[in-house]
Amino acid sequence: MQATVRSFDETTRSGTVFLDDGSVLEFGTPAFDAGPLRLLRTGQRVNLGMSGGEISYITLSTFPVPDA
Repeated sequence: MQATVRSFDETTRSGTVFLDDGSVLEFGTPAFDAGPLRLLRTGQRVNLGMSGGEISYITLSTFPVPDA
């Protein structure tokens, strides 16, 4: 699933994304730490891995999501 970064807190390594339908989802530190990223910027396109209705993995849209 793809989304756009709405917010990102470098201190907590968590934030929110806009889905393409306009809805907002939060991601926590574990989802950010599961990927290879060090930073996200507002407006950046990302790929999401979902588990149980929550974001479990977040990475750049040019990188593959494991087990997707």
